[in-house]
Order: sequence, then structure tokens, then C-alpha cells
Amino acid sequence: MSAVARLDAEPSFVLHERPYRETSALLEVLTRDQGRIGVVVRGLRASKPRFQRGSLRPFQCLALDLRLSGELAQLVAVETLGRPLHLQADALRSGLYVNELLARMIERHDPHPEVFQRYAQLLTEIDHADGLAWNLRRFERDLLAMLGFGLQLGQDVDSGAELDPEAEYQYHPEQGPRRCAYMRPLPSMRPLPSCRGAALIALNQDQMPLTADLPTLRLLMRSVIRHHLGGRELDAWRVLVGPSAA
Repeated sequence: MSAVARLDAEPSFVLHERPYRETSALLEVLTRDQGRIGVVVRGLRASKPRFQRGSLRPFQCLALDLRLSGELAQLVAVETLGRPLHLQADALRSGLYVNELLARMIERHDPHPEVFQRYAQLLTEIDHADGLAWNLRRFERDLLAMLGFGLQLGQDVDSGAELDPEAEYQYHPEQGPRRCAYMRPLPSMRPLPSCRGAALIALNQDQMPLTADLPTLRLLMRSVIRHHLGGRELDAWRVLVGPSAA
């Protein structure tokens, strides 16, 4: 972390809030220039808080004045930027999933301005609710690439051949896609989800796949993300079941 004593009007999004001490709150905040930061908001849960809880809602771009001291920052002032988003139903659940994903995947004080911009773009996309599942898969793909874990989707890792649209492939997070006939998992290896080559090609070329391929892409992306989280699960995955896009 750079030796910055104060940030003024730092573009930010609140990812998560939890109680801190008796009347305060600790926010996990994604900032444009400093990455993810833990921000203490003193007295937020007091009877007469200095900052109104509504001014720190998730999915709203904010300009924060922060005083940095050690691992945590303290909120000094807040101003909203742009129009507020009122996500509902599947869009809200998807937004909460992405917030948890960012909070778990990005280390504190590790700047990723391109992730900040991509997240802001995603919020606009899911606010319109068209192609929700596909937009989430695109965001997961882009996030992994921006964090140095880009998917390898150009060819079959065993044969070196281009992917066959009609063949089934399993994706190994450290290697890439393998045609199911070639896959020989180790006994201790967690079973990998499979999906059609056409779905992987679509993801690689940023072209929306068939609707029937989206559930298998979701499972594939969960497998890759789980790998990069050291085998840990996201809480959202336990909550978002059935036809959910996340």
C-alpha cells in the first residue's frame, strides 16, 4: 500500500457492511485507485449517525473522502455520483453475488482500476436485466483475466486442435479444456463440469451461446473460481440455487 494519508473524492463502491465495535460499521469498499479497502464508519449504527445508511448503499458509485491509517481507513465525507441503482429480484441477487466475488478475489490495497471500470459497466448491464446469466459469465471471465488468471480457450490442451463445437470438454483451471474422452482425473481430484465446445468458443469470442449452454458455463466458471479461492465456496452459491444466474 502506498504511503497516502488521505484520499479525497475517491470513486468507490460499497461491497459489504458488517458491525464494528458498539455503534460503528466496517465496510468493504472497492475503490478505483487503491483497490479494496476496509473502511470504518464511526457511529453509523448510533441513534443519530453522522452518515445516513442510505448514503452508503451498495451498487451506488460514491466519492469518498478517506483518512488512511494502517490497514483500515476512516470515512470523512461521502457524496453520490450518478443516478442510484435499485436492483431487484434476480438482478439484486446477482449484484450481491458479484460483490462477494470481488471481496473474496481481490486482496486489500491491490489496485485494479480496470476491475473498477468493468464492475461499473456490469451494474449497468444487470440493471437492465437482459441476458443476465451471460453478462455474469462475461464478467467472471474478464475478472479472472484482469487478476492474472485468464482462461485458456483457444485449443484442446491434449491434442492442440481447435475446439470441436459439438464435442464435450472439461476445463482444468491450470491447463485448459480437455475433450472428455481424454480426461483422466486423479482419484483425489474433484469432478470437473463439462460443457460443449460451442459454449467455450462463444465465451472466448464474446458471442452469446445458446441458452441451453449457459447452465454448464455457470458450473464451469464456479469450478475455476473455486480453484482460485483455494477450494473455498462462496456464500452466494449456497443461497442462489435452481435457475439463478449466479
